[in-house]
Amino acid sequence: MNGERAPAGGKYNVLFLCTGNSARSILAEALLRHHGGSRFNAYSAGSHPAGRVNPYVLEFLASQRLPTEGLRSKSWEEFTRPGAPPLHFVFTVCDSAAGEVCPVWPGQPMTAHWSVKDPAVHADADEARRAVREAFHVLSRRIGLFVSLPLEKLDRLALQQRLEEIGRTS
Repeated sequence: MNGERAPAGGKYNVLFLCTGNSARSILAEALLRHHGGSRFNAYSAGSHPAGRVNPYVLEFLASQRLPTEGLRSKSWEEFTRPGAPPLHFVFTVCDSAAGEVCPVWPGQPMTAHWSVKDPAVHADADEARRAVREAFHVLSRRIGLFVSLPLEKLDRLALQQRLEEIGRTS
């Protein structure tokens, strides 16, 4: 960013936020771990964590052969405490979290809203699985665009514009 090289340690820290941290933000974390592992550390959290990961999310990730170990529903407060990783990017993936007053993130990370329909609202198993698959594909496209950005070459304003454009990609 701003023509800078990658941060200390060589990786950018990215946090995906959702209210419950049980579906969309978990999917995004798993996808970025897979697609951006050499350049990014991926995290997820929620303002009101559900306390468990949606079982259809875990089932779908396993069907895609994406690792699920370490994925858990947690509070965004973990990322405001001393010793938390310094964040470079924070993306909200649900409209509720985007409307909430977020904590002050140390280091002033870049932020953007990437709204994705909530797959956790479906009671019917088939509908829930279909919704998880749709959320996965939307996030996969967006994360693919994000990891392809030449972060070291974009100034902060250009990068912010690109992040917002990615959030409008369906």
